[in-house]
Amino acid sequence: MKKKKGAERINADRIDEHYYYAGDDLGAVYTPTQTVFTVWAPTAREVRLCTYPQGRGGVKTVYPMAREKGGIWRGQVDGDCHGLYYTYAVTHEDSVYEVVDPYARAAGVNGDRGMVVDLDRTNPEGWNATKGPALDAMVDAIIYEVHVRDFSTYPQSGIEQKGRFLAFTEAGTRGPQGVRTGLDHLVDLGITHLHLLPIFDFASVDEADQEHPQFNWGYDPKNFNVPEGSYATDPFDGAVRIRELKAAIQSLHQRKIGVIMDVVYNHTYKAWDSNLNRLVPGYYYRMNPDRSFANGSGCGNELATERPMVRKLILDSVVYWAREYRLDGFRFDLMGLFDLETMRQIRQALDRVAPGLIIYGEGWTGGPSPLPGEQAALKGNAPHVPGIAFFNDSARDGIKGDVFNGPEPGFISGRLGLEESVKFGIVAATAHPQLCYERVNYDHGPWAVAPGQAVVYCEAHDNLTLWDKLALTNPEEPETLRIQRHKLAGAIVLTSQGIPFLHAGQEFLRTKGGNANSYLASDEINQLDWARKVRYEEVYTYYRGLIALRKAHPAFRLRTTEQIQTHLRFLELPPQLIGYTLGEHANGDSWRMIVVLFNAHCNPVTVALPGDDWVVVVDQQRAGTEALTSHHSAQVAVPPLSALVLVDRASFEQSTGC
Repeated sequence: MKKKKGAERINADRIDEHYYYAGDDLGAVYTPTQTVFTVWAPTAREVRLCTYPQGRGGVKTVYPMAREKGGIWRGQVDGDCHGLYYTYAVTHEDSVYEVVDPYARAAGVNGDRGMVVDLDRTNPEGWNATKGPALDAMVDAIIYEVHVRDFSTYPQSGIEQKGRFLAFTEAGTRGPQGVRTGLDHLVDLGITHLHLLPIFDFASVDEADQEHPQFNWGYDPKNFNVPEGSYATDPFDGAVRIRELKAAIQSLHQRKIGVIMDVVYNHTYKAWDSNLNRLVPGYYYRMNPDRSFANGSGCGNELATERPMVRKLILDSVVYWAREYRLDGFRFDLMGLFDLETMRQIRQALDRVAPGLIIYGEGWTGGPSPLPGEQAALKGNAPHVPGIAFFNDSARDGIKGDVFNGPEPGFISGRLGLEESVKFGIVAATAHPQLCYERVNYDHGPWAVAPGQAVVYCEAHDNLTLWDKLALTNPEEPETLRIQRHKLAGAIVLTSQGIPFLHAGQEFLRTKGGNANSYLASDEINQLDWARKVRYEEVYTYYRGLIALRKAHPAFRLRTTEQIQTHLRFLELPPQLIGYTLGEHANGDSWRMIVVLFNAHCNPVTVALPGDDWVVVVDQQRAGTEALTSHHSAQVAVPPLSALVLVDRASFEQSTGC
């Protein structure tokens, strides 16, 4: 009978009890005179070190490794081993598997062999002085999500290193009609942090085939500690990808932009024949009762984060990335598959590296998981993981409609009854006495204990772009009205409390041609079309103005739930209209009273104001910190499909010195 491909039956508790290894020397520890190799494989009968002169092909040299306490095996090679490629030959019963070191920090082409690396040789000049922007609080961040290839592959982007890490080092690039692209665009837009879709080694792209462009989002990890080789100019040299990623990070830091890494520790590309499972069969993954792999990720497996050595692998990995690459934050894919204790320890470990690093993730799973819900890092359990933020999908779908039902409209596209869901985003999923939580989309109560625990957004890499969503929800409308709806969504996101999050190209109406799942679509579908920045310059300028407003005025960045409850008051308004005030110099703002109004009607609506002398800083067409018009009335007509932000004249003039 053919053996079923599941995990071998092991006693994980016994392994944890007798073979936990706390050392910080796993992997290949390099010195100029020798390299020591240490791997955790407590159930193996034998482990041998295999070395190669290159990452593919070549003559293999085999070295013995000795078993030591804690379930580790150790061996060494004398001399300067920088650039030496290696694997481990692991024997279980009568089977021998050649595997890549889970702690490998460099790798050859396609990640099939680890590589010994002297990390000092990979540092760009001035690397030790590089650091990202310092934030007082997570709510001070404005996050911009982009895929490495998307950023630069457009034929007229003006960027030479298309699809590479090095694209983020090119200044002065120009696109159609001389429009500023790439790095200059990011600086002009005003974001604080760049969120890069997965940049550690993933399996779905053949790095050796440089002649035929390949695309994948990268949510199929192979080597957790190795940068992706397809983004490097030379994927065959394991040191090149490290050096070029560091150069990209340094370039962004020099422009006061932090870098956030999208990490996928919830599953691996393979399961049965993964490096982890061949090292310690059945240990690293959660199992169903029939010994098949649990699939809460929707990708065929899920890591057992609650097991000590799995937790250690993840902790060691994030700390390594934070220290070695000077990263400014991490976004966790399917964070609902992580146990709460692991996430707490990640927060604590990163605080020891650099206090204030941003941590956020998806507070849900991709399917049923054996991990009990009360132990999982789901958004409802946010109070148990302070300092970690969660995407607010209730507000997202409240703003634009259900992401899994393309034609279903949201608040901005005319659907009634979603006001409370939008307000839930405005107060950053915190407790507010004026909200009726029973009317919130998915969350019928607050889950954030502080605004820094909520990420507010209406568009991300997955699902339809906001522009494509509007094409389905309002198909008969002229483009001018869709633009107004799109700008309204951006205004909601960028004036809400919490952490605002933008998808690259959102600021110039990004489209993927209606593709709601472009993870392996072509560059033509996924690339940032810089010609749209020219075509929709008004929209880009509007988003830039909203970002400038948020950065300049701390009232939009309240630190605590108590501040929100004290300073943010919703106005009593009819359906399809949302309004609130930020009063009494909220969070030390120079403006005493701010009024924010969102009109989703196709007609103007008159709203009563708490005063009769105002300056308008955001209207239907423009946004920013400067006075657009004056308003001398206790009532205002809010234009259709628009946002309106007003400031009391006295404090506005005082703040500007007028």
